[in-house]
Amino acid sequence: MTNLIDKLNHKTASIGIIGLGYVGLPLANAFIRSGLSVLGFDTDPLKVEKLSQGESYIKHLASETIAGWIENGQFEATTEMSRLNEPDVLLICVPTPLTETRDPDLKYVESTAREISKVLRAGQLVVLESTTYPTTTRDVLLPILSESRLTCGADFYLAYSPEREDPGNEQFSADRIPKVVGGVDTASLEAAVALYRQAIVEVIPVSSTEVAEACKILENTYRAVNIALVNELKMLYDRMGIDVWEVIEAAKTKPFGFQAFYPGPGLGGHCIPIDPFYLTWLARKQGLNTRFIELAGEVNSAMPDYVITRLSEFLNEQRKPIKGSKICLLGVAYKKNVDDPRESPSFVLMEKLLERGAEVTYHDPHVSILPSMRKHDLPEMKSIDLTQEFLEKQDAVLIATDHTNVDYGLIVQAAPLVVDTRNVTQGIQAVNDNIRRC
Repeated sequence: MTNLIDKLNHKTASIGIIGLGYVGLPLANAFIRSGLSVLGFDTDPLKVEKLSQGESYIKHLASETIAGWIENGQFEATTEMSRLNEPDVLLICVPTPLTETRDPDLKYVESTAREISKVLRAGQLVVLESTTYPTTTRDVLLPILSESRLTCGADFYLAYSPEREDPGNEQFSADRIPKVVGGVDTASLEAAVALYRQAIVEVIPVSSTEVAEACKILENTYRAVNIALVNELKMLYDRMGIDVWEVIEAAKTKPFGFQAFYPGPGLGGHCIPIDPFYLTWLARKQGLNTRFIELAGEVNSAMPDYVITRLSEFLNEQRKPIKGSKICLLGVAYKKNVDDPRESPSFVLMEKLLERGAEVTYHDPHVSILPSMRKHDLPEMKSIDLTQEFLEKQDAVLIATDHTNVDYGLIVQAAPLVVDTRNVTQGIQAVNDNIRRC
């Protein structure tokens, strides 16, 4: 281990990152900026080809940045898993989705671990960053890596450090977010702490991989539960004629005991819609029911239906049914100012509108072509330019994502009905009472 830590401290260690997506690439950026070199692995040859040409496919990481990595000899991308023995450190950043029954699906973690096990060499550190349930690193990853016949803590090292990416938030790049780290043994923890101290503003060692895994689940469950609370209050306050957004702004003035969360059309992204179900699955294995978390999941999952119901009511005020109405959905990314569509509620909204016979289009300045999603069966679509002529022909514009670089003034001025689920039209003067918030 002394040799590995020396190499890290002298910036001569090489970092391998498996999974070059929304977590892996920003992490690569953090290590490269600290002076280390990165060998990136991905099973998608198109991604590898683009990266090898210095092209980014993530909006918040510029192509010029990746081209600079390559020009400086600090980055290479490959699909060849036989090269996993080359880096001194291997960071696993692969997807951890749910099955159709909402059980954890660790097939990508397990297959990656098997590839590593084939070529694992003495002195390497392996860190799992993918979000998962407590005990995964020790009970799933360690046995597979041990098939290499190397001993953890003596020959190789194993740790868990949850990713904490916030795409689109320039204030919190990967290197500026404190890193929680847990090792399966003392030697592994020491190696992992030495790794992240090279690139991350602050490293928080914890007593075990289980604590680090549970920390990530707690962070996202906390958000899911509080978002469910304001979503439920939104439905109540709507019925009472109270503006939930104004209520939240008023509550924010309290300098203690309150943190603002905001309602929306549903949850998106990889973390918040998925991670709490890892915890409920684990609880069932322990013979417990996490009723609070499950209720929050039910509330958040029901929000697209609520939005469609309210849209139907707003159209009815104008004596129009959803069937046959021209509806433009604004935003298919799961949050503002990013191009990440994972688990976006916009796909559910599109499906429900199409099922009801609406003529659906969409506009998203960050997603020019509607991506194919495993869980959704949608026709091919391209982002429509928001011209006055186009907007005037719509029966409604449904704002699902509050991207910054959108002319909301034009939308309100031209569209006959604007249904705002993000309160982004606050302060814009309505035309003929055409703004509805829900």
